[in-house]
Amino acid sequence: MVLVGAFEQGMAVWWQAVNEPDALAAVRLSLLVVALVVPVNLVFGVAAAWAIAKFEFPGKPLLISLIDMPFAISPVVVGLIFVILFGSQGWLGPWLAAHDLRIIFAVPGIVIVIAFGTLPFIARELIPLMQQQGKEEEEASLTLGASGWKTFWYVTLPNIKWGLIYGVILCNARALGEFGAVAVVSGRIRGETNTLPLHIEVLYNEYQFTAAFAVSSLLTGLALLTIAIKSLVEWRAERRRPAEQP
Repeated sequence: MVLVGAFEQGMAVWWQAVNEPDALAAVRLSLLVVALVVPVNLVFGVAAAWAIAKFEFPGKPLLISLIDMPFAISPVVVGLIFVILFGSQGWLGPWLAAHDLRIIFAVPGIVIVIAFGTLPFIARELIPLMQQQGKEEEEASLTLGASGWKTFWYVTLPNIKWGLIYGVILCNARALGEFGAVAVVSGRIRGETNTLPLHIEVLYNEYQFTAAFAVSSLLTGLALLTIAIKSLVEWRAERRRPAEQP
């Protein structure tokens, strides 16, 4: 349906819709957010999964609950929470205004809410994998004199690389498609704070159906590419598993 609606008036109309300045701005903003959010969640997800799977420490249940929180809260409520925190009438609003900092209705707010919404994907992919693998190999490496960083780089990371890639793919997909929380904090300023999903909604509400479907086809293509990469990663992981078994 999306592809038929996008190309029913020809390639020229499709190209005009996706090459329009507001559409290009939405593409750039979406890619910028992904480029910021995915590495942050990659570092946090690996560190949190390593801590939870390999160590016992006070506050561990609280950390697990924090990681799972985005699954339990509506994205719209997440956006409202950050408006209450960072909005002009919010708890931190006067301090931000005094220092000429904008969070809500600006790119930083979009990055924050998407980072929060994608928080669980990498960590939750790695935690059961690391728990299943145990910590005997890391302890053996440390006993033989390797540093903590070398142990992680040469022992832990090769064992989790397929799960890590899988989690990054899911995190990337969610970051590109996030709508509810972004709609609350972005202000929906055309050409400035509209991500691809928000720009599609604007076009559809203005009855520019062909343009809306044309821009939607970009997200559809990214979704198909994500599914293809995800399937490839699963296939590679399944092929490696019998070879790694004794």
